[in-house]
Amino acid sequence: MDQNKIPQATAKRLPLYYRFLNNLHYQGKRRVSSKELSEAVKVDSATIRRDFSYFGALGKKGYGYNVEYLLGFFRKTLDQDEVTKVALIGVGNLGTAFLHYNFMKNNNTKIVMAFDTNADKIGTEIGGVPIYHIDELEEKIAGVQVAILTVPATEADGITERLVDQGIAGILNFTPARISVPDNIRVHHIDLAVELQALVYFLKHYPLD
Repeated sequence: MDQNKIPQATAKRLPLYYRFLNNLHYQGKRRVSSKELSEAVKVDSATIRRDFSYFGALGKKGYGYNVEYLLGFFRKTLDQDEVTKVALIGVGNLGTAFLHYNFMKNNNTKIVMAFDTNADKIGTEIGGVPIYHIDELEEKIAGVQVAILTVPATEADGITERLVDQGIAGILNFTPARISVPDNIRVHHIDLAVELQALVYFLKHYPLD
């Protein structure tokens, strides 16, 4: 299977499917219909069937999908058998929340270190994650593939340059700054204020009832 032929929109939905299937597995459910999946992840059944069709025959008509089989399949597809190491840059309120959560409930993405300038936090741990001074970034970050940016917007460009120099492959940017990186590095921008405005707009103009 050539992963590059899978549409990006489909690829972005795969973690949603994986999370729900993981929850079903913990509940002891053995199969699930596309309708049940649709209601849980808020994606219509036709889209789910189309998404799954890119990976071959994953289910049987009238039977639905085998939860254990699908879970194993998506675990391999999403590289869940390998831990992806993540560095968090900026241990403010949002960064602290990420450290407490640390993503390990549903996948193998793990924050292994954090960086800040606050003397009260440096040398401590939050959620078992050590916090270093930002000046130690180059010394400590070897082997980390992904960084989460939760720093002030004014600091984003400078930190990004340092991350790029250290070979970071992907950045999840929670700052309002639109950072620029070389073509071989992937950045996902998440502006919580914009997302909230979009939600309110959709509530007003596209009611669900």
